Amino acid sequence: MDGARPGWDHDPIGGAVGEYVAQGVGAGISVGEATAAWRDWRLLPRTFADTTRVDLGCELLGRPYRRAFGVAPTTLQRAIHPDGELAVARACAATGTPLVVTSNAATPFAEIGATGVDWWLQVYVPQERGLALGLLRRAVEAGARAVVLTADTPVVSTRLLGPSGLVWDVVPPSSVRVNFDPGYDDTSPGAAKATDLGPADVTWLGEVTGLPVVVKGVLDPDGSRRCAEAGAAAVWVSTHGGRQLDRVVPTAHALPGVVSAVGTDVEVYVDGGVRDGVDLLVAWALGARCVFVGRPVSWALQQGADGVSAWAEGLSEQAVEALRLAGCTGPQDAAGLRVERAGGACGAGHRGWI
Repeated sequence: MDGARPGWDHDPIGGAVGEYVAQGVGAGISVGEATAAWRDWRLLPRTFADTTRVDLGCELLGRPYRRAFGVAPTTLQRAIHPDGELAVARACAATGTPLVVTSNAATPFAEIGATGVDWWLQVYVPQERGLALGLLRRAVEAGARAVVLTADTPVVSTRLLGPSGLVWDVVPPSSVRVNFDPGYDDTSPGAAKATDLGPADVTWLGEVTGLPVVVKGVLDPDGSRRCAEAGAAAVWVSTHGGRQLDRVVPTAHALPGVVSAVGTDVEVYVDGGVRDGVDLLVAWALGARCVFVGRPVSWALQQGADGVSAWAEGLSEQAVEALRLAGCTGPQDAAGLRVERAGGACGAGHRGWI
């Protein structure tokens, strides 16, 4: 596996939009460490394993998917390609790839749902909770299957200004947030992101939508337990693409501790720096039920739905090869694979804060 497939895993996006997509926060330590952290793990392949048939499928929140990796929520998709979220949705529908749509989407939820894709909605809870009801109602009516509550953004972190200037001075207002109620942002401070987010919000989101709630942005084991106890159906290990607090533990290192803390009570997902099939294999071996990917999808979106489909198919090919070489028949089978941290054994247990 060469790890470099033109069009979906390394092509830069030009101008302010590309700088925004690539950018982390602070000194860029978290965004810079994300991919390398997956390379810190070493695998012990199985011997004499029959891998004639490899299945990349998984079950998430009680529904089957053809791939145990998916598309993470990312903004400015229509600034990257005119079809934006529709191109991503069509590709995910065609390839059976799980899709999480950002609440900042520039495409009406009804149009996304009309593609037939199986999708979830990512949300930020506002200070005045009721202001989110319109957004949530539209998502439910459009067929969203789950709500993904972003828990690591009480405020939006300050990001460096790129050479091309502030992205919001370049992209039109229609590039974001078309599913919010008219005048939503004029209700400040009520529309500001909640700084008092807590377990009650997991319960509230479940009650007002009737959907399972996933909590995204979890790194610490204790926090993951609190999410499970609050009724979350899944926890999602994420650093927000290195775009919130800089110098946090990479997701590849935090994942085992979270898996150990929640056991089988809830599903565990992960994102952050995943670039090839071996990264997927490591994540599955460490206990992730599903692995979500962000920036490579944005790069692939430059070629529209075909580019995103090529990304999904290319990553699938790499994943199948990695699974076979490790003696595994699928993501769930890989969950029992022995993994060690480079420079120090972690063993089959690998379930501790790393």
